[in-house]
Amino acid sequence: MSEPQPADAVGALRDARAAFEALRQEIARVIVGQDRVVEQMLLAIFCRGHAVVVGVPGLAKTLLISTIAKTLGLGFSRIQFTPDLMPSDITGTEVIQEDRATGQRGLTFVKGPIFSNVILADEINRTPPKTQAALLEAMQERQVTAGGQRHELPEPFFVLATQNPIEQEGTYPLPEAQLDRFMFQISIEYPTMDEELEIVKRATGGERASANCVLSAERIRAVQALVRQVPVADHVVRYALRIIRATRIGEPMEGGIERPALVKDYISWGAGPRASENLILAAKAKAVIEGSAHVTPSHIREVALPVLRHRVLLNFAAEADRVKPDGIIEGLLKAIPVEGGDPGDRRRLDALTR
Repeated sequence: MSEPQPADAVGALRDARAAFEALRQEIARVIVGQDRVVEQMLLAIFCRGHAVVVGVPGLAKTLLISTIAKTLGLGFSRIQFTPDLMPSDITGTEVIQEDRATGQRGLTFVKGPIFSNVILADEINRTPPKTQAALLEAMQERQVTAGGQRHELPEPFFVLATQNPIEQEGTYPLPEAQLDRFMFQISIEYPTMDEELEIVKRATGGERASANCVLSAERIRAVQALVRQVPVADHVVRYALRIIRATRIGEPMEGGIERPALVKDYISWGAGPRASENLILAAKAKAVIEGSAHVTPSHIREVALPVLRHRVLLNFAAEADRVKPDGIIEGLLKAIPVEGGDPGDRRRLDALTR
């Protein structure tokens, strides 16, 4: 997809916003509420990223992910992670097959469930690290290596994993290196009273609504390409970097800014460069679905929580004081100032919307 001219950019943004609204409305036919969760999942997909979804049982995590796959018209595979699941159960394995014509035997690779477009890694923390690591290559390189041969995964490709935050006995928390591969950690909360009333009425009624395909793989790739082309002024990038770098205890703060006490007291390890990349990319996608031709600091703030909450490691003091990552990140957003931008940057960005 070539870089759009200013007139084309407006039309492309309009089409992308329309695609997002169509997806959101179709998903709402099946899923009650959870607008924020749906938006964050779609943002991850528009960025070619992966997401881990954390919520207690019964909040329709699996239903939500399968519904999104239907609305996108993509292949869908559900992998139920269990303690006895092996890496080959995910990626596939080589088996001996005999050629009936010649009688010769050879190894043939039989593809596993990872060879699909949308992968639901259900209860990913219930399987040992050896099997969890089988997803690493697929998520990062979008390929599987078996028997020295590389096997490309289909495009588009997304891994949406679920975790149960309250069941800890017999589980294997994801290592930080693998958590960092997920663009977002999305938290699902309990529904409101009105939402739960509607859920009960739908679940106990005679008919179940189903979602239809409203977006093709080609249009998904077009939106993904558009997200990459959204311009970001340097002062907005620096604002995002100040937020990220403030989580790193060992690094000095720049511009005379004081590191918030929440960070100094409760964080043991901060976010890495992948967090910076994902924060800017997610802000670009947020701008696209809002119809904005460029990224603003407000877009950075709106996507900071899902990007950062799984990338800051808390110390024992935080656990003792029951401090959560979301509270620390919200404190950071209040403490880190937004500097003014270059007028030349503003004129160039505004020209795209004329």
